[in-house]
Amino acid sequence: MTGVKICGLTTASTLDAALDGGAAFVGAVMFARSPRNIAPTDAATLFERARGRAGIVAVVVDPDDALLIEIAGTLKPDLIQLHGHETPQRAQQVRALTGAGIIKALPIRNREDFAPAAAWDAVADHLLFDARPVEGSVLPGGVGARFDWSLAAGRSFRRPWFLAGGLNPGNAVEAATVSGAPLLDVSSGVETAPGVKDTALIAAFLKAVQF
Repeated sequence: MTGVKICGLTTASTLDAALDGGAAFVGAVMFARSPRNIAPTDAATLFERARGRAGIVAVVVDPDDALLIEIAGTLKPDLIQLHGHETPQRAQQVRALTGAGIIKALPIRNREDFAPAAAWDAVADHLLFDARPVEGSVLPGGVGARFDWSLAAGRSFRRPWFLAGGLNPGNAVEAATVSGAPLLDVSSGVETAPGVKDTALIAAFLKAVQF
């Protein structure tokens, strides 16, 4: 089975669907512009049921120290996913502030976009390769866009890495096979509308990758 992160969860029923389906990671998005945004205190209450069953991930975009301290004190995530323009040096500060591991999301459109991964390989616990958003987008990801998965094929990194962007139950197996990704990250692909997760789609995605 390919490891899966179900990201952008905001309700008990969808979180339970992720946990019951065997998700390795579950994600809470803390970014005001996202339709999946959830307050740290609300996330702490919701995600407590996941502790010990899946890795809890707090997804942030260029967070300030105050937000990180709040997240660390309430949600107590296993991992912080940095989805903005953070530097490796900032990631080390985030780790020190929160005590959490680091996932760094890198936007991909072509082969050259993998180059920054080298600077992160020794800093992050995981890398996440997501489709580069279109110019002018207010969101760094979670919009259902995808890149050419074959661009990731044959690449090796120090840490397990996630493939994200445009994944859904119908293409999950293809994505994992073509890219060679050990981990998949899905959000909009298991929704019926932006920010509205669907329990059946979550179950279908997790069942699909049990190959």
